[in-house]
Amino acid sequence: MSKLPLCFIFFISCSQLLSSSFSFSNSTKLCPHHQTLALLQLKKSFSVIDNSSFWGCDYYGVTAYPKTESWKKGSDCCSWDGVTCDKVTGHVIGLDLSCSWLYGTIHSNSTFFLFPHLRRLNLAFNDFNGSSVLAGFGRFSTLTHLNLSSSEFSGKIAPEISHLSTLVSLDLSSNYGAEFASHGFNSLVQNLTKLQKLHLGGISISSTFPDSLLNQSSLISLDLSSCGLHGRFPDHGIHLPKLEVLDLWGNGDLSGNFPRFSENNSLIGLDLSNTNFSGELPASMGNLKSLQTLDLHNCKLSRSIPTSIGNLKSLQTLDLTFCEFSGSIPASLENLTQITSLYLNGNHFSGNIPNVFNNLRNLISLVLSGNNFSGQLPPSIGNLTNLQYLDISNNKLEGVIPSHVNGFSSLSFVNLGYNLFNGTIPSWLYTLPSLVSLSLSHNKLIGHIGEIQIGSLEAIDLSMNELYGPIPSSIFKLINLRSLYLSSNNLSGILETSTFVKLRNLAWLDLSNNMLSLTTSSSSNSILPNIVGLDLSNNKISGKWTWNMGKDTLKSLNLSYNLISGFEMLPWKNIQILDLHSNLLQGPLPTPPYSTFFFSVSNNKLSGEISTSICKVHSIGVLDLSNNNLSGRLPHCLGNFSKDLSVLNLQGNRFRGTIPQTFLKGNVIRNLDFNGNQLEGLVPRSLIICRELEVLDLGNNKINDTFPHWLETLPKLQVLVLRFNNFHGHIGFSKIKSPFMSLRIIDLARNDFEGDLPEMYLRSLKAIMNVDEGNMTRKYMGDHYYQDSVMVTIKGLEIELVKILNTFTTIDLSSNKFQGEIPKSIGNLNSLRELNLSHNNLVGHIPSSFGNLKLLESLDLSSNKLIGKIPQELTSLTFLEVLNLSQNHLTGVIPQGNQFETFGNDSYNGNSGLCGFPLSKKCSTDETLEPSKEADAEFESGFDWKITLMGYGCGLVIGLSLGCFIFLTGKPEWFVHIIEENLHNKSRRSKRSTRRRRARRN
Repeated sequence: MSKLPLCFIFFISCSQLLSSSFSFSNSTKLCPHHQTLALLQLKKSFSVIDNSSFWGCDYYGVTAYPKTESWKKGSDCCSWDGVTCDKVTGHVIGLDLSCSWLYGTIHSNSTFFLFPHLRRLNLAFNDFNGSSVLAGFGRFSTLTHLNLSSSEFSGKIAPEISHLSTLVSLDLSSNYGAEFASHGFNSLVQNLTKLQKLHLGGISISSTFPDSLLNQSSLISLDLSSCGLHGRFPDHGIHLPKLEVLDLWGNGDLSGNFPRFSENNSLIGLDLSNTNFSGELPASMGNLKSLQTLDLHNCKLSRSIPTSIGNLKSLQTLDLTFCEFSGSIPASLENLTQITSLYLNGNHFSGNIPNVFNNLRNLISLVLSGNNFSGQLPPSIGNLTNLQYLDISNNKLEGVIPSHVNGFSSLSFVNLGYNLFNGTIPSWLYTLPSLVSLSLSHNKLIGHIGEIQIGSLEAIDLSMNELYGPIPSSIFKLINLRSLYLSSNNLSGILETSTFVKLRNLAWLDLSNNMLSLTTSSSSNSILPNIVGLDLSNNKISGKWTWNMGKDTLKSLNLSYNLISGFEMLPWKNIQILDLHSNLLQGPLPTPPYSTFFFSVSNNKLSGEISTSICKVHSIGVLDLSNNNLSGRLPHCLGNFSKDLSVLNLQGNRFRGTIPQTFLKGNVIRNLDFNGNQLEGLVPRSLIICRELEVLDLGNNKINDTFPHWLETLPKLQVLVLRFNNFHGHIGFSKIKSPFMSLRIIDLARNDFEGDLPEMYLRSLKAIMNVDEGNMTRKYMGDHYYQDSVMVTIKGLEIELVKILNTFTTIDLSSNKFQGEIPKSIGNLNSLRELNLSHNNLVGHIPSSFGNLKLLESLDLSSNKLIGKIPQELTSLTFLEVLNLSQNHLTGVIPQGNQFETFGNDSYNGNSGLCGFPLSKKCSTDETLEPSKEADAEFESGFDWKITLMGYGCGLVIGLSLGCFIFLTGKPEWFVHIIEENLHNKSRRSKRSTRRRRARRN
């Protein structure tokens, strides 16, 4: 938005330079015959095509027309459009063919280069079809002005351009395929020392900013925007007294501080937007007292705006969008009385919006969105009589919207959305005479919607408020309305389709999440003929749907969460999104139109089989038929009928037979959910080609197979659910280095797996290890049109996660036949939240390494054969909410501290050897008291040292003798084993007796 004033300055400066050159009289001398012939030949070399002059001509207010049509044989070429002759010699000295609809290629032998006296050449805004900026342009030794901008030149720019030492103005901008050869740009800067205007915007330079440019004292206008400049901008300041325009926007790799200018500068326009300039705005920027346009958007400038900005009293456009400014807006802004456009959106400004607008009566655009402003709207905003564009959305403004304003008579765009405004909508917002767009969404506004009397309105968004009552009838008379969003309020009443009859331009209608009903009439199908998106979800619409509006235009229809029982037909030829889930649909499954991408009829009462005709919908990407009464066998084509299929959800039906065995090579399937059917057979081996697969849910079926270890190579698989099937056998070992590298939700419960727990897999689950959640963006699995869900057991309860957070992790291996000890390596899964190993045949101790599972919320090891003590390390699990260790053979004192203070008897039942809180069984003295370090020291210093010395003496004699015997003979081994066993048993008895003695002492 802020580019227009700066571009306008460029164009005006160009026009002034051009106009002076074409003031020569064309009537004094006839054009030389050979130059006439050259011009006629030039005309023949190009086609004239209306669309070959780009938008730029209209943008700058220049009329485009075919100038060469006036070039006729037998007439004086000096009288032709775009041709200027020397008034003495008649030689052609100027060609202005800008905006002339020319199309074609300029070749090296073009008659363009047969005008040696040419001083000015302007070919801007044509289409030269990728021609190079040829060496021939370097022949114009007297050329002072060359403009080839926006004319589809490409390739290397001939270095001969730098030979045009008399050039005053060079404009090659907006030829995005053109580039300077190595060192070509530096040569040009060094040789063309008379340049006043240098515009190379969009030309690939790929160079650092040459210091020599800052010595060009004649420069007035410099445009090096989007040229691939890199490195650091010189820090020694800009001392170019004539420089009026400096444009460096779009050089993302060009860094530096805000440039320093001398006090006697002439700068009018400065654009550093979309660069890597950083640091603070210096107070010295107040020296730019002639500045009219300042555009710094999307830089990395920080801290606060200096108060010296108030010195820029000529400023008309200020754009500081998406910088990193913070603090408050300086009150000195009230001095910018000439400003027309003020853009401060996307920063970190806070506090109240200052009441500085009384003097800014010329403001046309005011954008303060996306900050942290709080408090109420300042009263002076209401006095801006010339304001046309007002956007203060996405802040923390509160209170009521002012009930009265003095200005705003020119306002055409208002966005106060995403704030905390309360109260009712003031009446003046319903009567602004020029208003085109009104957005008050995502606030806390209450009351009825008033009657809107603004015929110019094209967009209304009052969604996500607390408005109630009926929709006013005046809204349905706004014949220019194109979008109407009233979703997520408490609106009620019965809408008749006939009320929409005047809204023939309406393209987007969202009335979702209200309490509205709908009735249709016989003529409904001709209503809303241009509708593109319709969302009536979560209302009270009932009965059979018969409104077939927008048959040719409708692309998105959401009728979910209603009471609709069926459809006469699905007539929409171009529909892409058809969401009918959570209704009362009955009967057979309807086949969606062939254009459909998203089709959901989940949570209905549809019955019967899936027709193979659904496989003709080749564009489908999401197919959700879950939770119906569908039955029969799945069509074999279901896995390979669409190259765009990413989600296939068939859970909660009564399908039988096998899963489709064939999937397309290169498919994009992301989610396969067959949970809760009666499917049997094997897991399709062709799933190995589903490289985008993230969710595979085969739970609650009758699949009879071994563990699908070949899925371990799928790089994106995050969710694997095989629960409650007939899987069997050992899980086995991986043959690759990093199996299941993304897996974080694993549910193998209620199968017949046996053998040891799969330690190799468990220690390879990188997605459950060392996840840095602090630097992780929390989001849900899926995309903007479909979010994944899964049934899991959480804290002992079976729950459907309707959204899967990317930080959620669980391992459920319960109700199988696993045996052996629990691997210590599970303790490395320190991002694990749920672990269920219950109802197996596991033995041994609970690993103390479980104390590393700092995020663990639920631990179920019940119904196994675990022995030993509960590790004290488990008390460090401060997120643990559910603990079930029941029905094992655990012994000893139940640890205390942190979450262990909250667990009840149920956590420990069936372990007769446990004692202590919360169990009623008290611990004996031997069980409760641990030997102190002081007792250890006293006992060891008072007795053990004597035994030790005696042992050393006897042991030395016997040991040396026996060692010598064994060393010489190598026998008898049986004697060695007996000695080792006796020593081990004595050591154990010694330790037990030591503990008893210490306990007695205490």
